[in-house]
Amino acid sequence: MRQHQPNPGVLVHPDGTTVTCLEWSTDDHGEYLLVEHNISRNGAINGAHWHPSLTETFTIIQGTMRFRVDGKDIWAGPGERLTVTPGQVHQFWNESDGQLMMRHEIRPPGNHWQMFALIHKLETEGKMNKKGIPSNPLWLGLAWKSMDGYIAGPPVTVQKVVMGGLARIANALGYTVNGNS
Repeated sequence: MRQHQPNPGVLVHPDGTTVTCLEWSTDDHGEYLLVEHNISRNGAINGAHWHPSLTETFTIIQGTMRFRVDGKDIWAGPGERLTVTPGQVHQFWNESDGQLMMRHEIRPPGNHWQMFALIHKLETEGKMNKKGIPSNPLWLGLAWKSMDGYIAGPPVTVQKVVMGGLARIANALGYTVNGNS
């Protein structure tokens, strides 16, 4: 039996990057979110992190993507696929001469669409620094909470206390993806 979630649409970033929800549904293997990323800027897409319960599968449509998974670099081009399982530390780069287009399946979806929407909001409103990190620590706490995982390096307990604390304060003050804070 297949269950469908409402399609939240397309997020268009100031630099032209798009994140498109292709499907948010349930199949025989459980709930999933399928998005398409269209990225024009080269370099790091995110920082090293890991998820305790999410599995992510990336399929390259156009361009070249470099993955670092558990310290090993893997290059992928059109038609190639890579799956990152729970607990694996991973990070990605656009290594294309031009556009990178990839499909990204997240099982279960967790808060990933909320994370994409929050990053979109912060980039659109100029609230990110040059490294792509929220300049306001309260937004940083909310971004951390929505990633459904942990930053590689700092102990999990420290992240839960510090980043989780920032997220709780942000929530108490009314910071939301749709809010004006």
